[in-house]
Amino acid sequence: MKRTLPLAAALALVAGIATANTRGAEFIQQWDADGDGRVTLVEAEERRASIFEMFDQDGDGIFSAAEFALIDEHRALEAEAGHGPGNGKGRHAVGGGRGHGRGMQGGADFAQPAAEGMKRFDADGDGVIVRAEFLAGTADWFAMRDRNGDGVITAADFGR
Repeated sequence: MKRTLPLAAALALVAGIATANTRGAEFIQQWDADGDGRVTLVEAEERRASIFEMFDQDGDGIFSAAEFALIDEHRALEAEAGHGPGNGKGRHAVGGGRGHGRGMQGGADFAQPAAEGMKRFDADGDGVIVRAEFLAGTADWFAMRDRNGDGVITAADFGR
């Protein structure tokens, strides 16, 4: 019995590290445009711009209620596929999600609707998220993910 508990704790630790490394690797794969194993702020800005374009179905530069619903639908599909927080896919890509450690997902509630989670990008408080507001939030979004503060996001930033 006494040996079982330390063994279980060790296995849980290894599983946690493996999960973090997998999430980090998936994020890097999705966001590292030049393949150097590091995501820069410029790469994050480019990726977030393409994410905005993907969900701005009518191309008007504004997230509408229907487009927020599309984001929520995308989140649900990602969850069903087993792509959860911190993996570089789906929800956290558009600003939602619960964090791992120091704000890996930006601090928003992963279960809340996209419209709620995006409010932090509404710089002028008019209740509408336009492309410029979404992209202007990239530096803060990036800083929350750059856990060691070295100016790049690597698998090391995903930690335990």
